[in-house]
Amino acid sequence: MAGRINDEDVKAVRDAVPIDAVVSEYLQLKGAGGGNLKGLCPFHDEKSPSFQVSPSKGFFHCFGCQEGGDTITFVMKIDHLSFSEAVERLAGQAGITLRYEEGGYNPSHQRGERIRLVEAHKIAAEWYVEQLATSPEADTGRKFLAERGFDQSAAEHFSVGYSPQGWDHLTRYLRGKGFTDKELLLSGLAQEGRRGPIDRFRGRLMWPIRDIAGDVVGFGARKLYEADNGPKYLNTPDTAIYRKSQVLYGIDLAKQHIAKASRAVIVEGYTDVMACHLAGVTTAIATCGTAFGGDHIKILRRLLMDNGSARVIFTFDGDAAGQKAALRAFEDDQKFAAETYIAIAPDGMDPCELRLAKGDEAVADLVEPRTPLFEFALRQIVARYDLETPAGRAAALDEAAPIVARIKNSGAQHEVAVQLAGMLGILDTQFVVKRVAQLARWARDRGGRGPAPTSSRQPSYDMAPRQAPSGPALNLRNPVYATERELLKLALQRPELVSPAFDAYGIDEFTAPPYAAVRQAITDAGGAEYGVQDPQEYLIRVREAAPDNAVRAMVTELAVEAIMRKTVDELYAGDQLVMVRRRAVDRRIHEVQGTLARASAQGDPAQLAAVQNELWVLQQYGQALRERGAAAL
Repeated sequence: MAGRINDEDVKAVRDAVPIDAVVSEYLQLKGAGGGNLKGLCPFHDEKSPSFQVSPSKGFFHCFGCQEGGDTITFVMKIDHLSFSEAVERLAGQAGITLRYEEGGYNPSHQRGERIRLVEAHKIAAEWYVEQLATSPEADTGRKFLAERGFDQSAAEHFSVGYSPQGWDHLTRYLRGKGFTDKELLLSGLAQEGRRGPIDRFRGRLMWPIRDIAGDVVGFGARKLYEADNGPKYLNTPDTAIYRKSQVLYGIDLAKQHIAKASRAVIVEGYTDVMACHLAGVTTAIATCGTAFGGDHIKILRRLLMDNGSARVIFTFDGDAAGQKAALRAFEDDQKFAAETYIAIAPDGMDPCELRLAKGDEAVADLVEPRTPLFEFALRQIVARYDLETPAGRAAALDEAAPIVARIKNSGAQHEVAVQLAGMLGILDTQFVVKRVAQLARWARDRGGRGPAPTSSRQPSYDMAPRQAPSGPALNLRNPVYATERELLKLALQRPELVSPAFDAYGIDEFTAPPYAAVRQAITDAGGAEYGVQDPQEYLIRVREAAPDNAVRAMVTELAVEAIMRKTVDELYAGDQLVMVRRRAVDRRIHEVQGTLARASAQGDPAQLAAVQNELWVLQQYGQALRERGAAAL
């Protein structure tokens, strides 16, 4: 095993890779004031952004789930990497060669498992591309693409490749690059044969599947030869880096366009994504051999930011299977704040076929939002019943009303209920509206513990900020806690404004236990004065000095949270220093007055004189703080 990564190199990686650039690979960020950025947290479900990033401090913190840390921590959490794997990935992006305390420079075979599997996929993808471009055998693949309107430049843009028909061409190539048989099997690029590992993909067109950060984590392989007894499409099996329910084909190319346009187009296949992008619909993405589901929604919601103008358009074939897929998508519709629509091409054509038949304009026109997904779903349900009879209309209402009741926006819910009455031919519109409202109330009254009758269960979202589970609750309406919090934020974010006075403050001057623990961590990290010398390293040291995860989360939260004043200067910092000290002095005066009363009762002249003297000094100091402010500290 390689040794510990050199501390200087870890610091160099932190300094070289801006945290906002890394986080932006996974979610859309917008300004949050005070130089901070905000977005939807990637670590828990939420509808309004509570995840904040401080580029100047190099930290992130979610005020909803309390996750927080620096750039390395973010990569560890989001991609489930070890510390060394995260540092290695970021170092690779920054072009930094890492040194190790034991064993010198890190040879490739000693890298973390995930890094190795991603590297194997990257090399395999490049090799497949080369095979498609140069191998005579790949002519079948080139013809397949050409017949669907894709030339060589299109293939290169999407990194489409070809896997030769032999048993172990890729396996032998990757062995030559230093990969072990175990790594090849773990990666899903190879499978066990009679005499050892053989290529999993043989004689197929290869589409690399990348995660949102752009790393190749798997492949989708299309059958080309009749002699191939496998399925039409063969995907990478689930591995340590690939879960088909958690990836979207084309997300690496589309993510910036999705975030900018607040719009995403969901298509069914790899060639459909290609056709859409080449037709100018650069927000197109596809699932990889599985139905569109909850994990896919999480990826999209982080990019769309759930703003009111966001649009998600599903394209499905017009056949029964396509309609079934559309209804499945509707099951998750209310997990979006975005408006969802469905687009079905004429004559049941998919985007790839439509582009071939009618050109790019037809594809662009197809995905313009027209039919809301809820309307499509309701029409599909209603169509199954005989609406000429009262019994048929009643049965259709029983199935459709719970779906309308799931619409969270009350205004939209009312309008759709009116539409449903029209679809069913029920003249008493208010009867349908009341029925829907009744079902919606039933669900609300249960507090999210269960659905309305016959409707699908929907998740409830708790949007209130939460404290870390192990930390005590803090009532920030308490002015004492509010001022202590503000002073700690200044000490972490603007140490130059409170140093050196802050470092003379005792732990007991902070009455909230979590704040006292943070104050202790600052002391253990070298004090606010150290923060003036090296602000970023200072925050890292304070986090490392925290005694547990709850305090560590509080440090990150205070380092990222906006200071409660637009203009932050020495005058404002001085006010916070004085307020915390004045309250500490007042508390001590109250304690000494109690001691004085006891000393008077005991009649010890010496003790009485000492207590009276302490009380006089405290009262004079308190008076000076009130009159002279920060100058008296």
